[in-house]
Amino acid sequence: MRGRQSLIMKYFAAVALVWLGCALAWVVLGATLVHRSGETSGELTTEVDKLWGPPLSQSPPTATYEQPERVRQKTTTLTAQGRSEEQWVERDVVKTLTLPLASSDLRAQLRLQHRQKGLLWFATYGVDFSGKYEFVNDTKTEQLVQTGFPLEAGGSVFDGFGIEDEHGAPRPYRVVENVALFSESLAPGKKLAFRVHYRARGRSSFRYAVTEGTGRVEHFVLKMSTDFADVNFPSGTLSPSRHAASANAWSGEWRFDSLVANAGIGVELPQKLNPGPLASRITFFAPVGLLFFMFVAAVLGAARGTKLHPMHYLFIGCAFFAFHLLFAYTVDHLPLELAFALASVVSVLLVVSYGRLFLGLTRATLLLGVPQLLYLVLFSATFFWQGYTGLAVAVGAVLTLFVMMQMTGRARWDAAAQPQ
Repeated sequence: MRGRQSLIMKYFAAVALVWLGCALAWVVLGATLVHRSGETSGELTTEVDKLWGPPLSQSPPTATYEQPERVRQKTTTLTAQGRSEEQWVERDVVKTLTLPLASSDLRAQLRLQHRQKGLLWFATYGVDFSGKYEFVNDTKTEQLVQTGFPLEAGGSVFDGFGIEDEHGAPRPYRVVENVALFSESLAPGKKLAFRVHYRARGRSSFRYAVTEGTGRVEHFVLKMSTDFADVNFPSGTLSPSRHAASANAWSGEWRFDSLVANAGIGVELPQKLNPGPLASRITFFAPVGLLFFMFVAAVLGAARGTKLHPMHYLFIGCAFFAFHLLFAYTVDHLPLELAFALASVVSVLLVVSYGRLFLGLTRATLLLGVPQLLYLVLFSATFFWQGYTGLAVAVGAVLTLFVMMQMTGRARWDAAAQPQ
């Protein structure tokens, strides 16, 4: 009896050692993938920003004027006797003041184009932006107003940029430190109306800083349309007043009569699954799938009198590892789905073709191939459905327990435990 128990303990210890060795191999492979993805992420992001442009954040224009004032200031001087004396002096200063932004009527159209660099996908886009702005001279005198329209710095390119008056005539402007400037004299109570338009490119997100530089906006309207339906609004931004989505498009409108807020408007573009991070997550999860497989294979084998040797588990574990190794190094050369399918077929063929040599083709397919499809291929495929991997594993664990209990409920475990 003790000899039989000793053999059983050695058997399970050997199987556990095989599982541990495979788990360590997957940890090394997963760490390599994380390193590959993380090491190149910053470099690739910089390259994409240089080629296509960084995330765009458009700020509203400002209109300023200078006003001279005589101010009275308190100064402290030192006398010849070394005593300090305070006195009031008057001097002329020039203050820069801001005119209120009376209205903003804006349009933005985004066109999505995913681009792959190495193991990463980037959501790049083109944007057609146009806007009509009005400032009002709320002073009692005529002012020389300098208007500035800020342009995004950091490698952004603005094609077809132009400023026009309210009748469509071009306004001359100059660009100083990424700001397009023009000046005009404005009578008291009069409005300064102009239009701005450009085409630009960016990555990941598009934002409009509604109140930046102004603090308050009146009669604001921004209408945005996209050629994609999956639109996300970043945290800390204003939700649209209304929006609607179809199968391949989205449109939204932000409308405010009077707004005082620090939040802006933002849209995040849909991201594709990145091959590098996806492959690393699947690899780190692999020991769980192998554990399920070993449990099922051991229980079914014992119940049917076909107990696998630890060496069998070793070669099967290597075939499981081959799936992740092949997937990790083909995913940056082949489409994601094709690389996954290729790695799955190769791994299943390795296991079934090996198992047929000592189980026969039919039993190898049922006892090894089917569990491998469930716990390697199907479990790994759940990572394509973001947010459902944990649920899939929980459901799979419960169903596995139910099936094993039903299939082995009448098994004679005393006989199955006899050493072969």
